[in-house]
Amino acid sequence: DMNMIKAYLVTNDFGTPRVYHHTAPISMAFAFREALQILAEESLEKSWARHRETAEFFWDQLTHAGFECHVDYEHRLPSLTTVKIPKNVDGVKVVTHLREQFHIEIAGGLGDLNGKVWRIGLMGYNSKKENALILVSALKDALKAQNIVL
Repeated sequence: DMNMIKAYLVTNDFGTPRVYHHTAPISMAFAFREALQILAEESLEKSWARHRETAEFFWDQLTHAGFECHVDYEHRLPSLTTVKIPKNVDGVKVVTHLREQFHIEIAGGLGDLNGKVWRIGLMGYNSKKENALILVSALKDALKAQNIVL
């Protein structure tokens, strides 16, 4: 909550000192400030455009590799892609393979989509075409480890 973070960092207009009822999440506060600085340097508009461009590139690469997005194009988010887990693929093993072999974290589906999709985020600093290429390559490698080629 932004008001809580503000209370950790600044006094209010009435001179009330900042809140200190336990150790403040200093690392989080500084990381948040740095993230805002990076965003201010790039600009919101350029950041949004970069995310859209990366997402469209990622979706194209997924399609060329034989994967299928779960959400129709007109409803997709540029920062989060849900990919259908191909038939005969152990989705949990793919998640584990990516984490252990490539230090890439993706997540499985939630609720009714559990075991049916992967949730893949390319956002912020990671929203770059080179990361999309690495990710698609890692997905193909994970399938190869299960003796599956799309």
